[in-house]
Amino acid sequence: MKNILLKAENLSKSFSSGGALQHVLKNIGLELYEGDFTVIMGASGAGKSTLLYALSGMDTPTLGRIAYGDTVISGLSQDALAIFRRGHCGFVFQQVYLMEGMSVMDNILAAGLLVSKDKKALCKRARELFAAVGISEEVQRKFPAQISGGEAQRVGIVRALINSPEILFADEPTGALNSKTGLDVLDTLTAFNKRGQSVVMVTHDMRSARRGNRILYLKDGAILGECDLGLYVPGDMARHEKLSAFLGEMGW
Repeated sequence: MKNILLKAENLSKSFSSGGALQHVLKNIGLELYEGDFTVIMGASGAGKSTLLYALSGMDTPTLGRIAYGDTVISGLSQDALAIFRRGHCGFVFQQVYLMEGMSVMDNILAAGLLVSKDKKALCKRARELFAAVGISEEVQRKFPAQISGGEAQRVGIVRALINSPEILFADEPTGALNSKTGLDVLDTLTAFNKRGQSVVMVTHDMRSARRGNRILYLKDGAILGECDLGLYVPGDMARHEKLSAFLGEMGW
């Protein structure tokens, strides 16, 4: 039986827009499990990114409870949430925001030093992660403006993993990349998941979604359905057909 990493109960998020209340998330109950590659899908405006940000502590829900083990993050202050995220969550976004005045390696170390002061250990982990994602020492010495979009996204993955997070959250990580580069990023996320890294990814792309073993479909701020795809196997057409059928049932 898989260990529960995160549990959300009655999760709701509302915004005031033009004097009217917009309900983006509606009483969502959800458990995330250790080692899963969970994919969140749904039409534009369904609440996918809002759910991801709420689960990761980047946004505060209007109502509801979010717990990582015995730690209830939905009741923490903003400062306490920031400290919690640094040690427990990693983030990969569609756009990679690296500090331009620092080398690629120094960008990673800057993120790591927010949690650990052991620079020697951080350098060792950074080099191991760079090797795992195929970033050479030459690229590590470059500045962000000198590297490609695909390299930048892989650097973003290293930054997200430098503090050994319990969950890696990814919001449309291939959305700004071409087909080949996007595939490389998906291969990287899949490889880390096979090593035991828990991943939660928002996507609207079928190719990306097939990497997950668990698919959640959101509609109008609620989870409409769930699909279990099992472990990812390249070229598995039955997997593609099962996902296509599920999305068809959801009205995607």
